[in-house]
Amino acid sequence: MNAELDLLIRLYDYERPQDVGDRAAEAEELGFDRITVGETTDWNIVPPLTLAADRTTDLGISNDVVSPYGRSPALLAQTALTLQDASDGRFRLGLGPSSPALTERWHGQEFDRPLRRTRETIEIIRAVYENGNPAYDGEIFDIAGLNYDRGVPENPPPIDVATLGPKATELAGRFGDGWTPQLFTKDGLEERLEDLERGAELGDKALDDLRVAPIVRCIASEDRETAREKARSTFAFLLGAYGPYYGNSVAEQGYEDVVDEIRAAWDDRDTEAMAAALPEEVVDELGPAGTPDEVRAWVEEYASIDGVDAVRIGFVNEMSEDEKRTTMEAVTEAI
Repeated sequence: MNAELDLLIRLYDYERPQDVGDRAAEAEELGFDRITVGETTDWNIVPPLTLAADRTTDLGISNDVVSPYGRSPALLAQTALTLQDASDGRFRLGLGPSSPALTERWHGQEFDRPLRRTRETIEIIRAVYENGNPAYDGEIFDIAGLNYDRGVPENPPPIDVATLGPKATELAGRFGDGWTPQLFTKDGLEERLEDLERGAELGDKALDDLRVAPIVRCIASEDRETAREKARSTFAFLLGAYGPYYGNSVAEQGYEDVVDEIRAAWDDRDTEAMAAALPEEVVDELGPAGTPDEVRAWVEEYASIDGVDAVRIGFVNEMSEDEKRTTMEAVTEAI
């Protein structure tokens, strides 16, 4: 397999930030190229990622993803540069437009003009990278600027942008250094890559200049039926309950009726009906769930899509440690 393998972990699966460092060391030993964690309403990402960097030597360190509403652009630049120094140059910053729920109900901000905010945030971060100063005059941010105490960084971390829709993905291609989409079928991903390439051209770049690392939720187990049930429940929850964007994206990929039925079941908080509304063939399209051989073959095929540089392996809900280990070993055998 030519593509790299990233491992996406969830912070709430661990009792202490130090445990994330242990998982990172395990991921490096198994052959993963990069580890990444999300930040929603759990721990701040910086301590566990710092510990992950300290426990490894070659493993890439990323985050999936931080909100432009939760930190100021200057603080995002500080965060990225701190983790870059902590990891000896192995960090990539993940940034995304976020969602109304996280923005309004956690950060207490108005979810206003998310794409414009994302663009300006990236431009201010780059201003710190290039000038050591966040001075900026934009539509959302007006910053007089102060100098970063450590000066202009020699090796600033790349910025990966997590988006779903056509215009947002064009923005990722134009202003980002990488793209981390989620819940795309193979056909859907190939279509959206056209938007990414168009954005790259607007930014005087080529698609090859961007690191494309789609997130794939998966589970490998010899107990195939249990694996399928856990994956189906996870996908159904993401489509029906986890904000509007994942559901909208999958509906636009040809499954509008399926998403409508799942959302109707969520209105009644009927999680069993949500899972039952997701057909077997759609489960197969969204992610690998089955025996280790089936999962490995699915990941290899997905990695072969033209333009994909890495597959970011995430877990489905309610997986045991044995299932996680089996899944990690299954996918790294493809390397």
